[in-house]
Amino acid sequence: MKDGTDNHPPIHAQRLRYDLKAKSTKYWLDGDAITTSFFNSLSVAFPLGEAFFIHSIRPWQTRIKGQLRTDIAKFIRQETDHCREHGAFNCGIEAGGYDTVRLKQRTKQVLARMQNESELTKLTYSMCCEHLTAILSAAILRDERLFARSDATVARLWLWHSVEEVEHKAVCFDTWLFATQHWSPARRWLTRSFALAMITAGFVKNRFLGQLDLLRQDGWTFRQAFPALVKTAFRKGSLGRSVVKDWLAFLRPGFHPWQIDDRALVAHCQAMLSRPLEPVGDVSEKPATTPKRVFSAA
Repeated sequence: MKDGTDNHPPIHAQRLRYDLKAKSTKYWLDGDAITTSFFNSLSVAFPLGEAFFIHSIRPWQTRIKGQLRTDIAKFIRQETDHCREHGAFNCGIEAGGYDTVRLKQRTKQVLARMQNESELTKLTYSMCCEHLTAILSAAILRDERLFARSDATVARLWLWHSVEEVEHKAVCFDTWLFATQHWSPARRWLTRSFALAMITAGFVKNRFLGQLDLLRQDGWTFRQAFPALVKTAFRKGSLGRSVVKDWLAFLRPGFHPWQIDDRALVAHCQAMLSRPLEPVGDVSEKPATTPKRVFSAA
């Protein structure tokens, strides 16, 4: 099909149980405090955020027939599993000494503002969030160096989650197309483009605030942390820069998520998931990338 909807692989709900007894490492991503804080901040938001996506798409499930209805059921199953496993992972973040109350409260406040919105508006927001998570997940999967020296159990969690995000990246989009089938192409394009811009601004803002909160607990000041966050997010080869092209693709009239063909990437990473865990050395502390204690905690 011209829109690329025939390119998608089947959606598989693959069970994974995060090991609550896994050794807690403060900077589990190669000892890198900045990048670890990004993934930790993201994970803290996942259980509430993924639950919102489920509640947003569920009302449409009974109105749709055929393959899309089946895909919605699989989407819900996958997102339910993500909520559970990141809840377990977040317990490890807290066991590492972090207070995540403020991060959770910020997510609750964002979602509370959406509670009185229409079913279609909630679906629109979910569709845009799913695009962000899908392109970020694909960037994670493409960068095999990212988790190369990370805790193996944690790396497997993020690999599993990222694969499933890419697998179901079109479900909310296709549901939204069904919900707006009476709209003109111009209205669809304007609505989703404006919504993506709003959602992206909020995503970037809240990830930065979350990281700043976690780094502050490690003794970083704002003046020390903020430049490091910006540099890490947008330097050459970073996740931030690697998603720009796919983010812009969403703004193209006639766009469909599977016009970005990730089938080979998904297959490759599913094969990686089938391999046994390969432990790496202790990456809990890496002096070259953790903050020096000349920093004030103020």
